[in-house]
Amino acid sequence: MARSNEAKALGIAMGAPWFKIKHLAESSGLVALSANFALYGDMSDRMMNLAAGLGAAQEVYSIDESFIDLTGVRGDLVERSHKIRSRILQWVGIPCGIGIGKTKTLAKLANHIAKTAERKLGSYPDHLAQVCDLESLTPAALDAVLAATAVNEVWGVGRQISKQLIAAGIHTVLDLTRLDPATVRGNWSVILERTVRELQGTPCIDLENHPAPKKEIACTRSFGHPVTSLSHLSEAVTEFASRAAEKVRKQHSQTGQVLVFIRTSPFRSEPQYSRSAVLPLRRPSADSAAIVHAALDALKSIYRDGFKYAKAGVMLLDLQPDHQQQGELDLEDDHSEYRPQLMTALDGLNQRYGKGTVLMGSAGLEGDRRVWSMKQERRTPGYTTKWADIPVARA
Repeated sequence: MARSNEAKALGIAMGAPWFKIKHLAESSGLVALSANFALYGDMSDRMMNLAAGLGAAQEVYSIDESFIDLTGVRGDLVERSHKIRSRILQWVGIPCGIGIGKTKTLAKLANHIAKTAERKLGSYPDHLAQVCDLESLTPAALDAVLAATAVNEVWGVGRQISKQLIAAGIHTVLDLTRLDPATVRGNWSVILERTVRELQGTPCIDLENHPAPKKEIACTRSFGHPVTSLSHLSEAVTEFASRAAEKVRKQHSQTGQVLVFIRTSPFRSEPQYSRSAVLPLRRPSADSAAIVHAALDALKSIYRDGFKYAKAGVMLLDLQPDHQQQGELDLEDDHSEYRPQLMTALDGLNQRYGKGTVLMGSAGLEGDRRVWSMKQERRTPGYTTKWADIPVARA
């Protein structure tokens, strides 16, 4: 799922199954690690807290990337950025690149240049490595940098759009920047027009201090071992639905539809099966019990005996704010008015005592020993998230 430059140089493709490349561990010194989501999340939080020192406002864009508003920041921005970068490297141990530009698209482009200049010597001027400030360049120097960057490196220019641009004779970022925005809108789309305007220095994408709620929430996992029974699949689907429900409550939303899918491994020469089902809820809900019940009903409708299932997942669709309630006649004594308090208590207990402290009975009671749990044989210790895994230094 993530590859270092050295791994890419070995020809390892994104998402390549381990059994196809494990021979490189002995022949080429390849190191493979299992996912450790708790550690990644904690390291990300530490990095983002330090990066926030660059400016007054921050938008955390992904687990390893954020935008910082430098409005009002005085002094040498490049020097300031190098100090923050050094602090992140020393305190967290994560190398990073910092790009500075008038717009988010230019900042993303500058970040790409900063990282590439450090990794591929000669690709860009050496002084742009690690920290690249496009605003500090002369017009001639800026044009040279843009001309040295392929058009497909621009944020928002996907594979298909880049093919169309190249076919039209637009090969570099400089070529794209010099286009007329109105022409771009007529020949391509409003989205690409916005990208061109951003490259020309006109802000079109605002900084999101509070990211918009997700429109879909999913929880999917590949199994550590093939799963053949409906009971074990039910445990996995219950777990995934519960986690997705927790995420929905965290963003103060509720779901109207529950999607469940199961599939076998496409990498193995055995009977293949893949199916999904969507089950609408009677009324939108963020209640784990209601969501799990719907997910299990959907699973039963698509399960087929005789297959070795390798992956399953639950996706919550048709999300809406939880303050919007669908009214209906009170025909059942389901005590629904107490459900929000129950979910608040459940989330509070799991947050205080650890995930899985309180769970749905259909998730099983065997913890990490469940058949469908990920192997994670190569998982690194939780250096910053578990007391038992904290490194001990001895004199």
